[in-house]
Amino acid sequence: MTRRIDLIGVPLDENSSYLRGAAAGPAAIAEALRCDSANLWTETGFDLEPVLREQGDLSLSKGEAAMAAIEVAAQAAGESVNLPIFLGGDHSVTYPLARGLRRAAGDFAILHFDAHPDCYEDFDDNRFSHASPFARIMEEGLCTRLVSVGIRTATGHQREQRARFGIEWLEMRDRGRWPRLSFDGPVYVSLDLDVLDPAFAPGVSHHEPGGMSTREVLDVIQGIDAPVIGADVVELNPSRDRDGVTAMTAAKLVREIAGVMLAAS
Repeated sequence: MTRRIDLIGVPLDENSSYLRGAAAGPAAIAEALRCDSANLWTETGFDLEPVLREQGDLSLSKGEAAMAAIEVAAQAAGESVNLPIFLGGDHSVTYPLARGLRRAAGDFAILHFDAHPDCYEDFDDNRFSHASPFARIMEEGLCTRLVSVGIRTATGHQREQRARFGIEWLEMRDRGRWPRLSFDGPVYVSLDLDVLDPAFAPGVSHHEPGGMSTREVLDVIQGIDAPVIGADVVELNPSRDRDGVTAMTAAKLVREIAGVMLAAS
């Protein structure tokens, strides 16, 4: 039996450090997925039309209550027979998502796409900042391995955090020497759209030149050699988008992540 893909919106951006607007991301990605300019077939040959289910946005309050609600929703999604893709929202949502999924699904590695390591101990005195989710995840041992792809802006503190937690970075300055990734167990994909160069994804809050192309990100996604048990696509800020190009790119990435999920299900 083919498993379905559940799309779940997580419209939270209160932990953004620079600009608000990512809370509108889930609706923009869902709209782009329905756009008649494309279709729901993946490059790997899966028709998502019969299996992609829009579950709408979570109803969230603020602060720790919002984080708790996200965690509960992630646990419920992980206990379902279906496979979840969460649409953010800022990157702070990945921490409660990982907590909930770990409780439901057990051990998994995280493949993290981002311009930034997002492993600050805290940022602006906010331990739930979108710049800190992977510090919380690693402190609590919520994943067996963390591989961060596309890194190109990191402070000394974040480099210390990398050494402290044993995080693997594939930095853009080393792009020509990246190894082929291989995983020996289930994988959760967390994709911050600012991993892409701003030329490909202008609709994000933090423009960081020198990033990956859409094709390069797709190559890594399609090369995952282990079951993908869940994913999030975060940090779309529609107020900064141009002609919806970032939303359409996000929709493309969602489709191809879904294809990889289905291939292993």
